[in-house]
Amino acid sequence: MWGRAEQQDFRSRVRGCLLGGAIGDALGAGIEFDSLAAIREAHGPDGVTDFVPAYGRRGNVTDDTQMTLFTVDGLIRAQVRRDTGAWHPPTDVYAAHRRWYATQHDWGPDERNHNDGWLAREEWLYAQRAPGRACLSGLADGPMGTLDAPKNPDSKGCGAVMRSAPFGLLVGWEPQLVFQLAIECAAQSHGHPTGYLAAGAFALIVHGLARGEALDGAVQRSLAMLATRPGHEETSDALKHALGAVRQGLPTAERVESLGEGWTAEEALAMGVYCALVAEDIRHGLLLAVNHGGDSDSTGSICGNLLGALHGETALPPGWLAELEGRGTILELADDFAMEMTQGPALHTPAKSSPAWLARYPRG
Repeated sequence: MWGRAEQQDFRSRVRGCLLGGAIGDALGAGIEFDSLAAIREAHGPDGVTDFVPAYGRRGNVTDDTQMTLFTVDGLIRAQVRRDTGAWHPPTDVYAAHRRWYATQHDWGPDERNHNDGWLAREEWLYAQRAPGRACLSGLADGPMGTLDAPKNPDSKGCGAVMRSAPFGLLVGWEPQLVFQLAIECAAQSHGHPTGYLAAGAFALIVHGLARGEALDGAVQRSLAMLATRPGHEETSDALKHALGAVRQGLPTAERVESLGEGWTAEEALAMGVYCALVAEDIRHGLLLAVNHGGDSDSTGSICGNLLGALHGETALPPGWLAELEGRGTILELADDFAMEMTQGPALHTPAKSSPAWLARYPRG
């Protein structure tokens, strides 16, 4: 049973996780392909300290946030479809990611397809923001990738990690189930063990934070879970390097770069975790996470997911929130997710359901 205080705390962490990830994504979007030297030359010795224009304006997000939102949509749809006796969340998440895939190819929403639900009718999500090739090819067609037959078996890019925070928000699930669901869904596009195990580790860290654990303890728990899986070494070593970097002195951009560039799954995870561990506050952590010569939007997104889940929405810098693309949609989806997880039986049962809820999250 959820008390009022528990529901409010959970909703704040869900909002914080999704909005924080989007802010980090937007901060890094305009410098994603720049070297550290180029960033400092263009923006000063401290690098970027605020949003810079990306895709036409300040505050725009990338495919990292787009795919994260569709992950949330898929998890809600899985809960709603459970009333029918169908219960296979990886299939529902895959269907949601296929709806994201359609946004990258269609001109806009198809109002005739009522089974798409409300999120796929949000026109701003149809913008192409440099989506990863493995995400596109893994979701293009054919059978769904599984751990036994993964899509792109050689791919360990960070495209599965950056969309996996929502699995960690399933606070009512046992940690091993959260980890398993995250890696099964990651294998739908990134079949290398590092590609999907890093996604599982990230989800597990978010899960610990959403349950009120300290970040260091959540990382240690994920390392213990990783150790039980074959092929975990790259991901485990990267996380251990992140923990070690915390003890090496004051955080700098050069220390962040010592962990990698963020294009691969294990590097992006390690860099995001390190910046969250050493963050004085959310602003400091996010700026540290994006000012490097690598995949700045993904490392910023990962760090923002972590810090938002840790501290909740009220810790997010209001000036950045005010300028963030899609804030209304993100808030609406976050509140729907929190409501589904805490009050789902009041919204739908096998016998009776809210028509408005089923219109938003169809069972088809």
